[in-house]
Amino acid sequence: MSNIDRRDFVKNTSSLLLFAMAKSTFNFKISKPLLSFSTLGCPDWSFDRIVNFAASNGYDGLEIRGIQRQMDLPKCAEFGTDKIKDTIKLIKDKGLNIVNLGASAALHHSDAAERKKNIDEAKGFIDLAQQLNCPYIRVFPNNFPPGEDRNATMELSAKGLLELGDYAKSSNVTVLMETHGDVVKSDDILHIMEAAEHAHVGLVWDIVNMWSVTKEPPAQVYPKLKKYVRHAHIKDLNIVDGKEAYTLLGTGVSPIFEGVDALQKGGYTGYYSFEWEKLWHPEIAEPEIALADYPAKMRAHFKNV
Repeated sequence: MSNIDRRDFVKNTSSLLLFAMAKSTFNFKISKPLLSFSTLGCPDWSFDRIVNFAASNGYDGLEIRGIQRQMDLPKCAEFGTDKIKDTIKLIKDKGLNIVNLGASAALHHSDAAERKKNIDEAKGFIDLAQQLNCPYIRVFPNNFPPGEDRNATMELSAKGLLELGDYAKSSNVTVLMETHGDVVKSDDILHIMEAAEHAHVGLVWDIVNMWSVTKEPPAQVYPKLKKYVRHAHIKDLNIVDGKEAYTLLGTGVSPIFEGVDALQKGGYTGYYSFEWEKLWHPEIAEPEIALADYPAKMRAHFKNV
């Protein structure tokens, strides 16, 4: 082999090797989704147990929706002035992030006193999220009250989001409206989000919340809402005796993986957060089972994408 041939051989071989390494790195990245779970799934666990379980089961983050049934998070001892630094250190030492705080605040209320109560709750969650270096808080749209104009109710939700976005604008926190309650049709959600355009406002896409009511295919929904989606709730369900029943991921009838694939193929880089609604549905599987099952199912799925 001549010197020129050798140089060409080495050059071509190196290029192929670099290409293979780049492809391998890319495949590794897409096979490692960011996973979190909502504490709604383990309502009786201590915070230490929640954190240790998440770390030992390969989760990347936690979505806090109550601790030991205290849903008003600013009232939780772990977030009090004397303990919050220790809480932040514990999360960091375990290699985790707090990725979302789930408020109960609903933005559809037209009654002035009720509306102020809900807006004030959300503002308290924004303040706490800033302290915890948490990027998001979640609020609800939530209902279309009987006898009230549908468009007027959507306008109330949009105005609430804009007020909260303005409150959060000097922080690192974004306020996310979840697809929830009566507000699950993609056109309604898009209407609200377009009216609430703000750098600190976005969307939690709960795939099953929408599909269980509207039967809109997730692959068609995501392109419509993609611009606003910052966080995703993942779960599955069956229909038992005509009623919805939550089940372990991949064992139900929902097109949940169609939604997951739409997110991944659409360039979504946020968390896929497992919402196991144990607090509201005590009959479903224990958290030790469901919260351990989820990361295994998700990572197996991503390896086959």
